[in-house]
Amino acid sequence: MCSGRVDLAFIFRAFQSGQDGVFIGGCKLDECNYITHGNYDALSNVYLSRKIMAHIGLNPERLRIRFMSGADGNLLAEETDAFTETIRSLGPIGQAEGLDARALKFKLESVRQLVPYMKLVERERLRFPAKSKAAYEAFFTSGEFDRLFGELVIDKLAIGQITALLKEKPLSTAQMADALGLNPSDLSRHINASSRQGFIRYDEGQKCYTLA
Repeated sequence: MCSGRVDLAFIFRAFQSGQDGVFIGGCKLDECNYITHGNYDALSNVYLSRKIMAHIGLNPERLRIRFMSGADGNLLAEETDAFTETIRSLGPIGQAEGLDARALKFKLESVRQLVPYMKLVERERLRFPAKSKAAYEAFFTSGEFDRLFGELVIDKLAIGQITALLKEKPLSTAQMADALGLNPSDLSRHINASSRQGFIRYDEGQKCYTLA
């Protein structure tokens, strides 16, 4: 299977199922057998996924991509062994990052809900046109990428976490802040955005927020 078929949904579904790491192997860049050069799409998805992971509090080292040919059996073994050691040293997902199981669940659920949107954003706004490793690295480590990520993704991720949390039961602002690990100022901003967009509402009777 072409590594370009490994999209955001596959990556975060693996983490949701409890996998501690995800390793993606693709053919060498600029040596694709197809005109699509899908391995560059895989590289783009990895950069975006690692940015999302860092934002929600997961160590980006839990996701790795390496490019090699079908004849590089020894290299594949070396890379997978090294990745296994990295994951072993990190420990179980969430635990090493100081996230309890409940917080991890809501963070990953918010990402899962946004995957269709983020795939569209990646295709329309975050896919660099030049097919070269150097160009991709320069773009995805640039201030411009950080700006676009903040503009297009961060607020929607926070709103997704809030709505995922409120699916269980109505909660107060303090309870949501504690569960999501957000400071009151940021949480208030995201609550206001969620309310304006009609996702949640304040229940005067219960003195807490609930899904609209």
